[in-house]
Amino acid sequence: MIAGQDTDYPKTLEELLGPELLRRMSRLDVVSRKIFAGKMRGERRSKRRGQSVEFDDYREYLPGDDLRHIDWNVFARLDKYFIKLFREEEDLAVRVVLDCSPSMRAGDPSKLVFAARVAMAIGSIGLVNMNRVSAATFGWGTGPGVVELAPMRGRRNVERFGRFVLDALERASTEHASGGEGGLAPTPSGRFLDAARRIASPRHAGGRGVMIVVSDFLVREGLTEGLNYYAGGVGGGGAFDTTCLHVLSPDEIDPGRARERGLLGDLRLTDVESGRATEVTVSAALLKRYKQRLDAHLERLDRECSARSMTHMLVPTDTDLEGLLLGELRRRGLFS
Repeated sequence: MIAGQDTDYPKTLEELLGPELLRRMSRLDVVSRKIFAGKMRGERRSKRRGQSVEFDDYREYLPGDDLRHIDWNVFARLDKYFIKLFREEEDLAVRVVLDCSPSMRAGDPSKLVFAARVAMAIGSIGLVNMNRVSAATFGWGTGPGVVELAPMRGRRNVERFGRFVLDALERASTEHASGGEGGLAPTPSGRFLDAARRIASPRHAGGRGVMIVVSDFLVREGLTEGLNYYAGGVGGGGAFDTTCLHVLSPDEIDPGRARERGLLGDLRLTDVESGRATEVTVSAALLKRYKQRLDAHLERLDRECSARSMTHMLVPTDTDLEGLLLGELRRRGLFS
């Protein structure tokens, strides 16, 4: 990856997203291509029939039915007992996953700051619409390196969700500045897989629902296996409708831009994930090979996600956030 400049991380919800964008997003709602059973009564119309204020249909009375649901007006007309059926309302579980690994702290604009804004936007949309929203960040310390936010509902929790995201940025800023663990410290192999195994486990994910993973997917090991977990295919029975938002900086997509700004000749580059340094000569031939490998990586992710009925979408960090939310993600079916 190509490192960017030192980043000024947002410290308030206003800096992270802004009240105007929050207001415009209030007309969106998270949707799923799959039908999931919620854990508590919400504001989402289900295809199941239950007990709510939304009338749906009638059926004839059967012994054992609740007498309170008999429609006495129909009885007066037809001299037969009919039960009123209602459209059941249920909440949708929304799980937002934010990659905070060292590679995400590179890029100009910053991949991590952009990804945090996307995560914050999705979380707030879910909360405003009374969905059951949870979150997780990964890429910290050793092992899975996961920090989680328990499921919650309601507009009143938007600030709490924002605090969780801002705390992640503050921690990343501290580690980046100190060059300590999570800065240039070696990153354990299999980190992506370890994190996915925990984040997508039925016990932690809060049930079936929509999973949004915001990451640069610069993974050395465990990519395929990790995607299996995020799709809900390992012990989850296809439990998630998963969208992978693939965040890369413009220079990572087209390193020729950085070359025009002076990134050329003989250089010593350090991998922020492993701490290993490599001497390279930046030339047209090298950039061509880089582009070929990047294209192969993107094609692989598309293929792997498609095979699991997951959505994969490349999102450069210079993308207009409002256009992404109100435009492309809506067209892709994540929002209605």
